[in-house]
Amino acid sequence: MGNTPIQDGLLQRLFLTPEALARYPAPKQDEALPHQLIVLGETKAGRVLQATSDTVQHWTDMRRAAQQDGIQLEVRSAFRSYDYQHQLIARKLDRGEPPNQILQVVALPGYSEHHTGYALDIVTPDHPELTEDFELSAGFAWLSQSAHEFGFSLSYPRDNPWGFIYEPWHWCFKPA
Repeated sequence: MGNTPIQDGLLQRLFLTPEALARYPAPKQDEALPHQLIVLGETKAGRVLQATSDTVQHWTDMRRAAQQDGIQLEVRSAFRSYDYQHQLIARKLDRGEPPNQILQVVALPGYSEHHTGYALDIVTPDHPELTEDFELSAGFAWLSQSAHEFGFSLSYPRDNPWGFIYEPWHWCFKPA
């Protein structure tokens, strides 16, 4: 398999051949090392969220600025290990979701921006789910106008070249 962290069993379950994997359009992503990550917060379900220290600092500044403008931003997901990404896909397969649909919403292990510790899935209290409807929220409007000031950009716009669905909630910090 080369240097990808994908287990053969997962590729078989997704009906991916090594040739198809070689054509996978998303760029490979390095997994942040444990010493690069700090606690960003906790989900309402109690899962600890981590990100790089730069991401956490810029997120904190961005969230504070949004609050000053009357916008409440929350993080639903942040760093994910290769193993956690594998588990996400395996759970979807176990529920009977079609492999081609899974690969439009979840990157293969080794290809998710979440591995880097820079990506955040951002929601608001009035749009708490990771759905396209988030684009209708005041939070998305604020992020679209202001996130770049804090080093964040929308990773997966409509018709992105990586084949992922439009994810108005997925924002990634790009260190200078």
